[in-house]
This record gives sequence, C-alpha cells and structure tokens, in this order.
Amino acid sequence: MLTVGLTGSIATGKSFVTEYLRELGAEVIDADQAARKVVEKGTPGLAAIELEFGAEVLAPDGTLDRKKLGSIVFADEAKRAKLNSIVHPLVIGLQDEWLASVEKRNRHAIAVVDAALMIESGGYKRFDKLIVVISEPAVQLARLMARDNLDENEATRRIDAQMPQEEKRKFANYVIDTSNGFEDTKRQARAVFASLTEDQRNDKAGQQT
Repeated sequence: MLTVGLTGSIATGKSFVTEYLRELGAEVIDADQAARKVVEKGTPGLAAIELEFGAEVLAPDGTLDRKKLGSIVFADEAKRAKLNSIVHPLVIGLQDEWLASVEKRNRHAIAVVDAALMIESGGYKRFDKLIVVISEPAVQLARLMARDNLDENEATRRIDAQMPQEEKRKFANYVIDTSNGFEDTKRQARAVFASLTEDQRNDKAGQQT
C-alpha cells in the first residue's frame, strides 16, 4: 500500500483535491471528518476540551461549538497549542486504524490522509509521499472570508497563525496550486495521481520479484 499525506493551509482547497482524488480511485480519509469524529458528543476528546476550555465551548445540545472554540484558539497561540495537544493524538489514532483497515482489504491501495497540520506536527513523516495544496494569498484570503463569513482582519489573523505556504512547499513531493479554478486543479490532481499510481505499480512489481 502507498500511503500519501495531503496538507495545506486554511482555505487553499484541500477538501476539493481530496474528493477528486477519491473520484480518481484513491482511498481517502478527510481531516475534517476525522477531527469531528474524535470530539463528538460523549467522546473522551470532547470531555477533555470541555475540561480545558470550559462549558462555554459547548452548544446548547452538548455538542462542540466549533465557531466559539475557533474564536478562542485563533486569538491565543498557547490555547491553540493546547487544543492541538488534545485533538492530534486522537486524530492520528483514528487515521492509523483507518490505514490498517484499508491495507487489510487492499494492500495495493493508494491511501490518502488529509490533515491540515501534518507538517507542523511532524505527522507527514509517517507517509510515503506528501502532497501540499496551495493557492495565491489573495485567493486564499477571499475564500476564507466567504467560507467562514469573516472580515478581512479576522481572516488574515487566522492565515497568519499558520505556517506560511512557501514553507510548506519545501516538504512536498507534489504541489497542487488551486488558484486558477476547478478544472486546472483537476488537471494537476490527475497528473499527481498518475505519478502515485506508477509508484504503486513499481512497488507492487518489486514485491513480486
């Protein structure tokens, strides 16, 4: 099995690329889905967050108020680090369970794990290949403002709280730039998937000889 990490900064188009790779035939686990699952109502993850940040980060129905929590952690680096220390180990555990299940049913799969802070946490080292999704800063800012209904100052603050895109590029085996729209992004993703497929085919042949 070929394991592939996929990462990128906020509002660069990771989810679109991830879903398109799924359409092309990759096995995929989405970072947002994993992060939501480990902090669902009744989970140890949510209990740990409530203990650290207080009941104010819970919605009236007892689920996590992600918007409220986001407003707290994006304004305070120490609190953001604390949240990551709670959530990241749980997400990595879930990813590892998923990778094991994929390999069990298809040991020749291309398995893609999408995670926003993969480089910052060092988690990218677990994978055979790393895809970094980027976009032009102006495009990223506009997307984030529209997506999360943020003003420019708040959106800029959230972008600046992350590792710069140019720094992330240095770790990549493949870079996909989503600045020029869906079709251009798909073209790049197809090229990357073809290369990954070739790597997997060569690996499979090596195992058989």
